[in-house]
Amino acid sequence: MKRIFQSLIFAFSILFSISGFSQTKNEDQRYIFFFHNKFVEENDLNAVHPEYGRAEYNEILESFRKDNFIVFSEKRKKNTNSAEYAEKIAKQIKKLIKKGVPPNHITVIGTSQGGYIAQYVSTYLSNPDVNFVFIGCFRDVDIQEIPDINFCGNILTIYEKSDIYGVSAIKRKETSKCKIDHFKEIELNTGLKHGFLYKAADNWIAPSKKWANGNYELN
Repeated sequence: MKRIFQSLIFAFSILFSISGFSQTKNEDQRYIFFFHNKFVEENDLNAVHPEYGRAEYNEILESFRKDNFIVFSEKRKKNTNSAEYAEKIAKQIKKLIKKGVPPNHITVIGTSQGGYIAQYVSTYLSNPDVNFVFIGCFRDVDIQEIPDINFCGNILTIYEKSDIYGVSAIKRKETSKCKIDHFKEIELNTGLKHGFLYKAADNWIAPSKKWANGNYELN
């Protein structure tokens, strides 16, 4: 019941925001769609990973909101199909754009499993002006194992040197057929392995905010 309630809140918040636009809306407003990792999908928000600790999901959202982003996010139900979920999100983003939100004011951010959802959104949306941040969510084998993903948009990837689940995604960029005006990668060296993305840490959140604000040089 709790998950159903959360999903309804998420759906309502998107629909309310989309339907509520008017000529007096803030034309400088920026929007973030955030997708969490698989551990959050499969566990209670207070659960503690045996190696990485608690996933600071709410703290991550609050960090974005403190910088005046309107944030769309929800705790997904277990065994969510990434591709199907991404299709629904792509449709919502298209509605936002149709209502007058500039595509480059919309940023899709995902960590780990959520990063793969974000990659699918990039593929389905196929809009070169929307911003994306993929965090700890690419392996070299993805080119063969997930051939249907095609990067499209302004792409920032962030990965951790000690994390076997996230490496440079330059190979995916090279195989993608869509226009990519801006592409950057950040390699972190925290020693936290995959646990780096469990934390509401500035080492990945700060550049994500800059990217979402159109600062593609990250300066």
